[in-house]
Amino acid sequence: MDDERVWSFEESLWTGGAEHYRALIDDECLMVLPAPPFVMTGQQAIEAVAETPRWSRVALSKRQVMRPQEGLIVVAYHAQAEREGTQPYEAHCTSTYRRLAHEEWRVVQHQQTPPLIRS
Repeated sequence: MDDERVWSFEESLWTGGAEHYRALIDDECLMVLPAPPFVMTGQQAIEAVAETPRWSRVALSKRQVMRPQEGLIVVAYHAQAEREGTQPYEAHCTSTYRRLAHEEWRVVQHQQTPPLIRS
């Protein structure tokens, strides 16, 4: 997966619907988010997304992509997201994808850390 597709994939996880999210999260995924229960399985995250309004806009900056081995991609970035009726949200994030088959990728890890000091 080239870098342009990586970032399109990652943005879609923020803005896509629950079914889209479900299709891209691996059964073995683990997530750490800044809200209870903090540590979640992929299935728990899918259930949470199904009950939460999706972000209407997300901007990803400070983007980094690493490919430590064939079929494994790790990304890190700063996200600024907005949705109607809530305060803007920002976090430093990482995601890890594994390839299941040609052009078939799933998220196996994701974390979000809100800034400790406003930048």
